[in-house]
Amino acid sequence: MIRMILLCLLLPMIAQAAPIRIKDLVEFDGVRGNDLVGYGLVVGLNGTGDGMRNAPFTEEIMTNLLERLGVNVNGEQFRPKNVAAVFVTATLPPFGRMGGRIDVTVSAIGDAKSLLGGTLVMTPLNGADGQVYAVAQGTIIAGGVAAEGAAARVVQGVPTAGVIPSGARIEQEVDFDFAGLRTIRLALRTPDFTTAGRIEAAINDNFGRAVAAMLDSGTVAIDLGATRMGSPAHVLGRVENIRVEPETRARVVVDQRSGTIVMGADVRISRVAVAQGSLTLRVEETPMVVQPNPFTDGESIVVPRTNASITQAPGTGMAEVEGSTNLSEVVAGMNALGVAPHDMIDILKSINAAGALHAEFFVH
Repeated sequence: MIRMILLCLLLPMIAQAAPIRIKDLVEFDGVRGNDLVGYGLVVGLNGTGDGMRNAPFTEEIMTNLLERLGVNVNGEQFRPKNVAAVFVTATLPPFGRMGGRIDVTVSAIGDAKSLLGGTLVMTPLNGADGQVYAVAQGTIIAGGVAAEGAAARVVQGVPTAGVIPSGARIEQEVDFDFAGLRTIRLALRTPDFTTAGRIEAAINDNFGRAVAAMLDSGTVAIDLGATRMGSPAHVLGRVENIRVEPETRARVVVDQRSGTIVMGADVRISRVAVAQGSLTLRVEETPMVVQPNPFTDGESIVVPRTNASITQAPGTGMAEVEGSTNLSEVVAGMNALGVAPHDMIDILKSINAAGALHAEFFVH
């Protein structure tokens, strides 16, 4: 049976949303992180590394690493079980400087059983342009545990992935002349013309002059020269803490797998009548044993007996849901139907198909 959790924001009609800082609504153009990736080798595993026959790339990277260290292993046969090939990922933060440290995530790509206790050997981390921006090395902290015996194995968590806090040192900075900007754009995470207009008005009111202009539903541009402040950093430090009431679309989101329904505060339902019922099919097996007559040749047999029936639940009849003006009335109207929780999703689908649900309807 699907269990449903109805999560609602019961807000007064006059309250659209709580004021939110601009920094929580937008991304600042140019102020972003950069993804890094590398291919490395983890050593020091307790017999839980890659099998060389199943992961030949592990042997290749280990051979290349040893040759760089001056050890010639060409033609040698070695099958260590304490090494594993891994992908190393990290994010270079905005304005990351040389010598700074960042966290890295290490994930096995072969058939290693666990990275617990392993050490990542020096691994260059490349950006999308192919250049090396950081170098990672250190002891891995894995978030799982694995144990096995001759006939059974138990795994908790994911021991084939882990992290190295501050495990990479930045070796190259991203070239970005932030101080030389003349205009900076604010990109809304959820584009909306009303929200963008409120951000424009709030910034202009804060500075007391026209410094911001809405370009479209997802972009607000700030003329840094018009702000009469020392640098773009000073401007953003002031702008990001200005509070704005965002406008959101009316949405109903349904997750059929978990039976979760989420309704936004602006969801409305027109006056509609709903009837709901369900069929129940019941099949009962009551086999009966038949014995032979006394003092006769024969054997006992089992005769099948099946009783099948179909019943229809009475349902709610034809229930009327009054036109709603706020979310609390929508919830009250849905609850008035008195149906089982798992039927609410089907009712909402039908109301949406009838054109009485005034909201975007998303089903996952």
